[in-house]
Amino acid sequence: MLVDKIMAYESGELEAGDTLKLFADLVRSGEAWSLQGSYGRVASGLIEGGYISKEGKILKDITE
Repeated sequence: MLVDKIMAYESGELEAGDTLKLFADLVRSGEAWSLQGSYGRVASGLIEGGYISKEGKILKDITE
């Protein structure tokens, strides 16, 4: 469930790969832009960094 993943992210419990998957899901669903501003900023940074597409597809591993 997305809420559980968001709570884990907020608590600092997600690994980098799981965080990337979470933000890909948030971008894909459009929720990245409706949650508090930090989510949109992180999502934008991941898009600009080439980690996820504007459509929410993971393009490269976060550890690269």
